[in-house]
Order: sequence, then C-alpha cells, then structure tokens
Amino acid sequence: MGFGQVVLPVPTGTPMGGYAFRDGTSDGVLDDLRVTAITWYDGDRRVALALVDVVCVNADLCRAARAAVPDVDVLWVAASHTHAGPETGCVPGGAATPEPWRAELTARIVAAVAAARRTERDADGLAYAGQLRGVGSVRSHVTGTPAVPLDVVEVVAAGRRVGVLAVLPVHPTVLPAANLGVSADLTGAVRRALADRFGAGTWVAVATGAAGDISTRHARQGQDQRELARLGGVAADRCVELLAGTGRPAWSAGSRLDTRSATVRLAPKPRTDTAAVLDGAAGALAAARTGGDEAAARVAAGNLDGARFAAEYGTGGAAVDAEVGAWRIGRLAVAALPGEPFLALADRVRADRPAPTLVLGYANAYPGYLPTSDAYRTDQYEVLVSAVAAGGGERLADRAADLIADLDGSAQ
Repeated sequence: MGFGQVVLPVPTGTPMGGYAFRDGTSDGVLDDLRVTAITWYDGDRRVALALVDVVCVNADLCRAARAAVPDVDVLWVAASHTHAGPETGCVPGGAATPEPWRAELTARIVAAVAAARRTERDADGLAYAGQLRGVGSVRSHVTGTPAVPLDVVEVVAAGRRVGVLAVLPVHPTVLPAANLGVSADLTGAVRRALADRFGAGTWVAVATGAAGDISTRHARQGQDQRELARLGGVAADRCVELLAGTGRPAWSAGSRLDTRSATVRLAPKPRTDTAAVLDGAAGALAAARTGGDEAAARVAAGNLDGARFAAEYGTGGAAVDAEVGAWRIGRLAVAALPGEPFLALADRVRADRPAPTLVLGYANAYPGYLPTSDAYRTDQYEVLVSAVAAGGGERLADRAADLIADLDGSAQ
C-alpha cells in the first residue's frame, strides 16, 4: 500500500466553483488544495484512489487521468467537493472540464499516484465505524442533534500505524459564497487536525462520502477559518476516539484485490415549472423571516437558490450516463458513486453486508445531485437542481450493491 500527496496551485483571479451566484474570482489562498493518492497492490493488480480538492470531477477528466497514469489497473478520481476551489465544469448532468484544469489536474494526479507507488509497502488494514455528532446533518430540515456516520480505516505496517483514511459524508462547505479565498474547507480542516493529533510518520487522507443532502448548515457556529478549525477538531477527535476502540480486520498484506465497474444510464428529470417554484420558495422564505425561525429561513433561502438556478440554467432534458465502481481487498469493500448521492443511498449500498464497506461520493463522473425517490415529492434545493429523474439514485446504489455482491461471491 502507498500514499502520495501534491499541492494543487490555484492562481489569483481564478473562477471559483460551487456557488452558482458567487461574484468575483479567487483573491488569494487560505490553505493549499491537495491531490492525494492511495494505492493498493497485491503483487498482481494495483488500484489507485485519487482524492482531489475540487468541486467535482467529470468523466473526461477521469478518462484523461486513466490514460496518463502508468501501471495502474483501476484508477478512481473523487472530488472533495470544496466550494472554495476552481470551477471544474460542475454542471448537473456533467460537462467538459475546462482548461487549464483538465491538463493541470491530470498532471497532479499522475504525480500523486507516482509518489504513492514509490512508498508502497506491505500493510494491514483495520476498519472502524461510529456516529459523528456536531458537524453535519440533513440540511433541508432540522432533525435534532446533527449526526452522521463516520468510517475510519487504519493502515498498519511493521506493527505501527502508518496511515489513516476517513470517509466523511458531509458537504465541506463552512466558508460562504462571499469567500474568495482558496481553501479545501472542511476537508482540509479535518486533514490538518488529524495530522496534528497523529504527528509525523502517519499519513492522513479524507474522502467525502454520500453527502448530497448533508451539510454543516445546522451545526456550524460561523463561516470563517476559526469555525473551520473548530469543526475540523470535532471530527478529528471523533476519529481518534474510534481508533482507540477495537477495529474490524479489513485486509492483510497477503489479501487479493478484485474490481468491478458498470455504466448506468439515468433518465432525465422532467422540466420544472420554475415560476411556481420561485413564488413558493420566496413565500416560504418571507414567512420564515417574519416568524423569526432562523433554521427554517436558511432552508428556505437554499430552496430559493435552487429555484433560481433551475430558472436560469435549466435542468433535465437528456439522459445521463454514470459510472459505478466497486473493489474488494480482504474483507473490505469500497464503492464509488458518482455525483452527489444522498446519504440514504450509501445505507442502501451496504445494507445487507456485515463486513466493512466504504461508500464514496463525487467519484468518476458528475451527474449532479442524486436524491432519494421520496425527496422528489418536495421542492427542496437538491431536487430542483438535479438533472436526474426520481429513482436514478436508487438504481446507482443497487448496481453498486450488486457489484459488491459479485465480488463477495468471487472471493468465496
């Protein structure tokens, strides 16, 4: 197993991604963006996971990176989904990655994977799982104490911890649309906090899970770097707490790798009556403000942004092809879902599997938001800006579960 990481430079004046109605371009760097690579090699097959601090990765970037990275059988590219990085073609349904970012990101992925390959060594893995409170929750409504599942993988070589991978299903969006400083946002804050706690000799990687409907909205106490440090510390402390418990064996140095992938065609969402939705969202926002309900006002403001986006840019109209991937090493299975899947879809992927299972989001393509079918009965933000018809998210999750079941069957 190997680990590599390189900086992703972002020049001042770069158009920034994530917020549709942001004014201005980047005006400096608050913290460096990173491209992180982890490799698994069983002596026969090599799998590489590239974690990139951008808002999304499109299929064309994945194709370019796969063609450029040597001696890797399977390469996954997953975005952290920071909204304080460059715009990389984050359009519902997918788009071409604009230059110079397709070439720049490809080069950085190549460099990170090469660095990971140079550090490959025999290692064992242990999996830990638990609830993370006080960082993220369903953003479309308040559901009590903010809590999400947290998965942590510990990598052990020669009897000591050498690396930690955390999968956090929370939109890394603490910094607001008014922010023009480049930052990895929550992902970077968690990375820094974990690195501080573990010290030299332990590498740290943070991947974004199925966070389509999960954000820091109802947990954060501000939208600045101080709040980033606080939330990053909360998440890091929970990781440390989990690691102090008993981990489940995930793989050993002699475990074999196996992989599967599939392309799923998703039906387009019917066109939205944006005029009616705009009126309804504006009315809900006014009522929430009049009633002094700050949480409801935040939700209504987000829904109004979704209605504005649908009215200005339009959604739906064409089928979307999306890649689903899965691989297994030892007992550990990892699934990669494209776009922004709702958290319940990750539960659907691993519902019938007792062994350790990680579910990544924002990986290998960008079909946009992937709500659950129930969510389409509402006019919430994620549904308004989705390009995919109801049921598409479940189709992807079920296909990922099938791929994992096939891997498990082949391992017996």
